[in-house]
Amino acid sequence: MDSIWKIRELSDDEQALTKQLAQELSISELSARMLVVRGIRTADAARKYIRPTLDEINDPFLMRDMDKAVARLEKALNDRERILVYGDYDVDGTTAVALMYTFLKGLTDNVDFYIPDRYTEGYGISFKGVDYAQSTGCTLIVALDCGIKAVDKVEYATNRHIDFIVCDHHTPGDELPKAVAVLNMKRADCNYPYKDLSGCGVGFKLIQAYSQTHNISIPWHTMLPLVVMAIASDVVSVTGENRVLAFYGLKEINNSPAPGIAALIEVAGIDPKHVTITDLGFKLGPRINACGRLYSGRDAVELLITDDVEFARQRAQDINSYNAERQTYDRTTAEEALAMLAADPDNEKKHTTVVYSPTWHKGVVGIAASRLTETFYRPTIVLTAGDNGVISGSARSVAGFDIYTAIDSCRDLLTNFGGHQFAAGLSMLESSLPEFKRRFEEYVAAHITEEQQHPTIQVEAEIEYADITDQFFKVLRCLEPFGPGNPRPVFVTRNVINNRYTKRVGKTGEHLRLDVTDRTAAISGIAFGKGDLALHLQNGNAVDICYVLDENVFNGVRSIQMMVEDIKKH
Repeated sequence: MDSIWKIRELSDDEQALTKQLAQELSISELSARMLVVRGIRTADAARKYIRPTLDEINDPFLMRDMDKAVARLEKALNDRERILVYGDYDVDGTTAVALMYTFLKGLTDNVDFYIPDRYTEGYGISFKGVDYAQSTGCTLIVALDCGIKAVDKVEYATNRHIDFIVCDHHTPGDELPKAVAVLNMKRADCNYPYKDLSGCGVGFKLIQAYSQTHNISIPWHTMLPLVVMAIASDVVSVTGENRVLAFYGLKEINNSPAPGIAALIEVAGIDPKHVTITDLGFKLGPRINACGRLYSGRDAVELLITDDVEFARQRAQDINSYNAERQTYDRTTAEEALAMLAADPDNEKKHTTVVYSPTWHKGVVGIAASRLTETFYRPTIVLTAGDNGVISGSARSVAGFDIYTAIDSCRDLLTNFGGHQFAAGLSMLESSLPEFKRRFEEYVAAHITEEQQHPTIQVEAEIEYADITDQFFKVLRCLEPFGPGNPRPVFVTRNVINNRYTKRVGKTGEHLRLDVTDRTAAISGIAFGKGDLALHLQNGNAVDICYVLDENVFNGVRSIQMMVEDIKKH
């Protein structure tokens, strides 16, 4: 499917600001442009953006119920109550549990942690988890990255004299659980100024609040790496407070990572001194998620909290093998789903993809949904069998379309659902599936726009290769860490021809190694899945290239290269 390249145009005021910033900061206008499109209007604001400080982090007591949460945690610690740290089985949940457990372990030995089983308990708070808390003598549960809709589970716990502190970032339902404290900046009655913290980030705010109250030094070096891993993997905005947390979290990971994170970096084959937020989201994150998808999220928590280097290395190797196993399931599921859709004569007319098979592995349906979304570029749901006639799965959306609201329109057909505008989880009786598919399709068809039905690449600027100087690349790196809300700048260069060594690469020649020029300068790059354009370029024909810039290290020599997003014949 052809992508639409949407180039960011500057207003007259932005053009004037660009010239002004370029002069005041002694940088190129292209470099200044990147600052202006990110809302930076003064030289002082630019310096602050490039060098954020931890002083910019919000006061945790601006969050509704934070005073109640701190008071209840204080009581539990003073009275030597047993505390259970409870979290989801994905990266956000496991990092949050590791964060809170490590902090509380420094204050008491009377603490335990719990990760629900994806298959026997499902997402979020479970009755089994509450029963575990009761059987082990826990009287306080600190729930992380889950719990905002666990009204019945919290009531069940309360009736057993177990209190809850909920730390969540998912969209609340119509009724909040009757917990001692519900920390969630998305509550309608919460005035916390930053609304896009991860679940781990909300847990961090509780730790920050407790530490401030009791004059405890916050161990930034152990906490922020976990917070940035959650930010990278849970696809929350890398703006405002998250950008500050991510900036310092990455700094710690590159300087002195904990044994568990260091071991994961090693098995993933990442340069330990140049770990990026992309590495966290696309290399470390999937490995941690593989634990909960195939086995148990406890494995990930045990890795993240250990101080034992040898244990960390062994556990990281185990997790790496889980990930390889997950990839096999992933390929099989995607292939079967594609075959199923190819056999549907109405598939091309639809605005949605909803597929179900009782044989698919529950742990990979979310990944399969992402792959199908990329293939057909429409809101997608992949479902598999559960227990007692209930089927469950994952939903993924396209840019700009709120899939959570679409699913919410069918809530009367569901036994459970949760998530946000980009991704969600849901379950229903198998007998409800035909009606759900009909109504979900009907809702999406009525609300999705024409633009949302085509992949759009937001382009920062159209440039020449001669613009890519060392100074320009240095400014580009200062905009990191990139992510939602602060995307990696994408550039377009037109009328590009082969320089010398453009060729097919990969096992089957499916990729394209570029060595090209626009006649102002030459540059190399890699274009995945574009091997069929090799002959076109080798024959002297021109292309337009849409790309991001990255640093390539080969034999100790560093160079700037293109990572191609799209190519079109000129």
